Amino acid sequence: MTIRVLLADDQALIRTSFRLLIESEPDLEVVGEAATGDEAVRLARSTRADVVLMDIMMPGMDGLAATRAISADESLAGVRVLMLTTLEADEYVFQALRAGASGILGMGVALSDLLRAIRLVADGEALLSPSATKALIAHYLATPDLTSTTAPELTRLTEREREVFALVAAGLSNGLIAEQLHVAPSTAKTHVNRIMAKLGVRGRAQLVAIAYQTGYVHPRGMTAPAR
Repeated sequence: MTIRVLLADDQALIRTSFRLLIESEPDLEVVGEAATGDEAVRLARSTRADVVLMDIMMPGMDGLAATRAISADESLAGVRVLMLTTLEADEYVFQALRAGASGILGMGVALSDLLRAIRLVADGEALLSPSATKALIAHYLATPDLTSTTAPELTRLTEREREVFALVAAGLSNGLIAEQLHVAPSTAKTHVNRIMAKLGVRGRAQLVAIAYQTGYVHPRGMTAPAR
């Protein structure tokens, strides 16, 4: 099945380069180009793209605001945003995740990794570059009031869902979760979808943010005890 990609960047040269790269792949198709955040939201609605390759800095409505608008639109529930940015500082990474981005990559990413990221995000996976992951952890290490308190929504998760939640937060894909829990990949995917529904988020990247924010997963890699 062809993955439909929308390009959102204010630089025409970058959009053209990405278009040539993406359309060289048999399973990928560029369905539109946007130079502003407003255009990105409008084209996301009209093209029903699977993945929006979104620049964080654009004139008018920026990439963060556009991502929030797409995430808030229930009719665009199937649209995933992959954020491309030169600003992988902790605050930008945190804002992008909270806005609803399913992935964050630096502009210096290898072309093969960009194509892989588009496919992963389209398949419902989360993807953070190493720099973005470090920035996210740094954000929570610098938060003085980080505690292991449980958000009310987490109490709704079953014991198995909490186990899956911790594995998602650790960055495992559905396939790796399935291997670790000795279940079918489809079962792992079902658990992840139920967790996202219960916590009211649209993507795995937001699950990672919630795990850190609530202290369920600690920045130094320690998972909080099951509650």
